[in-house]
Amino acid sequence: MSSSDSQKFRALQTDQEQDVDLKPLPASDSEWRARLTPAEFDVLRRAGTERPFTGKFVDTDDEGIYRCAACGNQLFESDAKFHSGCGWPSFTTALPGATIEIEDYSHGMFRTEVRCARCQSHLGHIFNDGPREAGGMRYCMNSVALDFEKPKR
Repeated sequence: MSSSDSQKFRALQTDQEQDVDLKPLPASDSEWRARLTPAEFDVLRRAGTERPFTGKFVDTDDEGIYRCAACGNQLFESDAKFHSGCGWPSFTTALPGATIEIEDYSHGMFRTEVRCARCQSHLGHIFNDGPREAGGMRYCMNSVALDFEKPKR
């Protein structure tokens, strides 16, 4: 991604009122169900997980920005994406203020859940086994929780 494209995406992140790709936030589960596919609803609103190696963004290397599939919030730049081999799209870092982290004790283990900071939708989990040279974190995200936008030329 060129530096001007990167700056454009970051500028949109910091001024949500100007980001025309943001979606209005539903007020109820029934409104979320009407907007999302069943698979999206399961992952985004019920903290489900898609099967490994089945997501559309596992092997994507295109330049652009990853957004929350529920609300359109910008989450990750493509230059933060790497191939971890885990079966889900992995990123070394999120855009500043784009995500929140929540302690997750489900399934008999401790993990850190990652949610969209704008709509609180579940995106995946973060682990400390990412590339050391990039900070050591691995944001392990569900493809169904993401939309992808190529830079506008």
